[in-house]
Amino acid sequence: MADNLSETLKKLKITAVDKTEDSLDGCLDCLLQALAQNNTETSEKIQGGGILQLFASLLTPQSSCTAKVANIIAEVAKNEFMRTPCVDARLIPPLVQLLNSKDQEVLLQTGRALGNICYDSHSLQAQLINMGVIPTLVKLLGIHYHNAALTEMCLVAFGNLAELESSKEQFASTNIAEELVKLFKKQIEHDKREMIFEVLAPLAENDAIKLQLVEAGLVECLLEIVQQKVDSDKEDDIAELKTASDLMVLLLLGDESMQKLFEGGKGSVFQRVLSWIPSNNHQLQLAGALAIANFARNDGNCIHMVDNGIVEKLMDLLDRHVEDGNVTVQHAALSALRNLAIPVVNKAKMLSAGVTETVLKFLKSEMPPVQFKLLGTLRMLIDAQEAAEQLGKNAKLVERLVEWCEAKDHAGVMGESNRLLSALIRHSKSKDVIKTIIQSGGIKHLVTMATSEHVIMQNEALVALALIAALELGTAEKDLESAKLVQILHRLLADERSAPEIKYNSMVLICALMGSESLHKEVQDLAFLDVVSKLRSHENKSVAQQASLTEQRLTVES
Repeated sequence: MADNLSETLKKLKITAVDKTEDSLDGCLDCLLQALAQNNTETSEKIQGGGILQLFASLLTPQSSCTAKVANIIAEVAKNEFMRTPCVDARLIPPLVQLLNSKDQEVLLQTGRALGNICYDSHSLQAQLINMGVIPTLVKLLGIHYHNAALTEMCLVAFGNLAELESSKEQFASTNIAEELVKLFKKQIEHDKREMIFEVLAPLAENDAIKLQLVEAGLVECLLEIVQQKVDSDKEDDIAELKTASDLMVLLLLGDESMQKLFEGGKGSVFQRVLSWIPSNNHQLQLAGALAIANFARNDGNCIHMVDNGIVEKLMDLLDRHVEDGNVTVQHAALSALRNLAIPVVNKAKMLSAGVTETVLKFLKSEMPPVQFKLLGTLRMLIDAQEAAEQLGKNAKLVERLVEWCEAKDHAGVMGESNRLLSALIRHSKSKDVIKTIIQSGGIKHLVTMATSEHVIMQNEALVALALIAALELGTAEKDLESAKLVQILHRLLADERSAPEIKYNSMVLICALMGSESLHKEVQDLAFLDVVSKLRSHENKSVAQQASLTEQRLTVES
């Protein structure tokens, strides 16, 4: 065979120059046969014989051998070691040109060749994008959708190219959404639909394409799949139900596509998604709750949904998942409640519906994502003094918050716990709440929070500490001392990088601490007067005024 192959390669070199089509055709057939028997060895011989360079001149639309040449390139490029030589032989430009051919066999083999050469190489795929293959391939899909092999080739190419961020803009300027939805509607086989899903998922990450897919009718297709598969226990059907409902949720992440499907809360899609929440299928419950969380991204939608009973549906869903519940469903339902609680008008309605009682059932959860959303939901709800007071006197809740304030492995949970502790004090302004937090050991966490890298958290901590100092200084005194609050305040005031509101609130807090003998002594020992007097000339008027007041207070008390 080796001798035959060497002969074929020699002959090919001669016929490639003469371009005698019959002899050329025979040589190419022999090569394809050799590749089928031993691809690696034949590929090495082709490379060693300098044949690849000849192929560039043979890839012409006029030649009857073009499809075979492209097929050989596709076969040799299955080997990783052959891909760079194919690029070096400048095979990519003529192959890209051939995508304009009318011949379906040429198109198929050309697509395979390009796909194999560029396999797993983002830089080569980016090169193809820059050469404009995306609009060409989309057009091919539209023309040849009845050719299964060509369709599959286009889908594989789209799947690879769609992974690149640079492709999304080009895809968005074509009618890819329309073509894929049209193709999707024709498919009955699971495998074929799965191939289309694999292209749709990365494309749907782009907001412009999300809207195009919604307008092309993809959502209706997805809802139909859900309806068909919901009661099936076949593995393929369960997988397809998950893919369809996940994609549905992804489409709702775009503001325009989400609003189009919400249709003022009267849209049939929105209504259908609502019906998923009470279903017995965990995947649908999850998708339904995530969809509500996505619809709840603006105040108008949130107000409409709360007025139309969505809160009760979510609470019922959570109740079904308290004992050994599904963590992803818990997380999604709490996310939806948190978003719904953002508009001011919704807070009182949600409190009277009993949301806090439902949410508190998950206090024992050991799952950080659930803890994080639970904390966020409660923090959104307690703007009202009464609610903050009721929750702040709940020793079980406060103890759990203090515990979570030490969750160093979960920065989100730790941050939200601190913020909720502070919010309970700020909104309740209640001595009882402050006492509960002191008894549970919460003071040291609020003092640490005052040193956070986030100004908003520093500020919330300082305001809460000022309220503690104003209302319960005697009870908190020892904890404030051991947490080194005075030293921290000195550092915040001396640091030029501290925001104006941090300096202002630190001085308010210093004045409030003067009522404690031991803390007063710490203030005197640290020469606060020097730092404060410098702030009298601060460019921020409020800071400058507070510096004058604080200086007077420090002078009188010294």
